Amino acid sequence: MIGGSCACGEVGFSLSAPPTMMATCHCSRCRTVGASTFVFVQAESFDWIRGREAVARFKAEPPYRYDRCFCRHCGTALGEPDGGVSFPINAQCLDDDPQVRVRFHEFVGEKPAWYGICDDAVQFAGHPVKGGQ
Repeated sequence: MIGGSCACGEVGFSLSAPPTMMATCHCSRCRTVGASTFVFVQAESFDWIRGREAVARFKAEPPYRYDRCFCRHCGTALGEPDGGVSFPINAQCLDDDPQVRVRFHEFVGEKPAWYGICDDAVQFAGHPVKGGQ
């Protein structure tokens, strides 16, 4: 079991299975909302423990694909809980080791100059493409 929560504790959730992957997005939107490193979870492994009614949604506009959710009380970025069959969750919200590590970096073309990528994960200028090219 992997627990997750917001900073004030109003929102809590659990994962009955480890996420399927972890990645870091360097787009300006993810950086601004404070959710650059994310994990993808399967809907059947995600359960709300408390605070679902405290979750607010920031609607995505093209070219972005995912809405962003956050706690109405403390502002913690949560990712996109309940976003479909598989959805991203802000890795910083996980209270326990997710048992996965960063697989790739996306939108590296938007990464600020001051940020250095310090791992060997595959890098993509924009959204990932099949085959890692």
